[in-house]
Amino acid sequence: MNTIEKLRAEQKNAMRARDKVRLGTIRLALAAIKQDEVDMRKSLSEPEVISILTKMVKQRKDSIAQYEAAGRQDLADIEAREISVVQDFLPRPLSSDELKVIIENAISTASATSIRDMGKVMGLIKPQIEGRADMGLVGADIKKRLS
Repeated sequence: MNTIEKLRAEQKNAMRARDKVRLGTIRLALAAIKQDEVDMRKSLSEPEVISILTKMVKQRKDSIAQYEAAGRQDLADIEAREISVVQDFLPRPLSSDELKVIIENAISTASATSIRDMGKVMGLIKPQIEGRADMGLVGADIKKRLS
């Protein structure tokens, strides 16, 4: 069962359970996926769907920071609940040891020796960790290793 099918099945379960937050979040995810399909005029692959869901989580984390800065904890709590719903459909996050192995393999495969090779390394790593690790943190780690 792919992610879109899981979302649709969970949408039905949320309707039956009358879970408004979960239902609304799933509907937003399905709408974002459908919008990209319409924009690109093709069905999305599984990595593209995961990328959309990852972007949704990132947007909500940014919103939480803004709501907390404005003193609106009630809205921040709603966003946190939405993050937990979306994360149910994302692949299991990588452990730090797994991530370290992937980075080391990519550096050796690309024969990277300096910061100039960072693009090659990131190109090898991104398909493997999409939706399973924060690319910003991975990029910082690679930069530190290549410096």
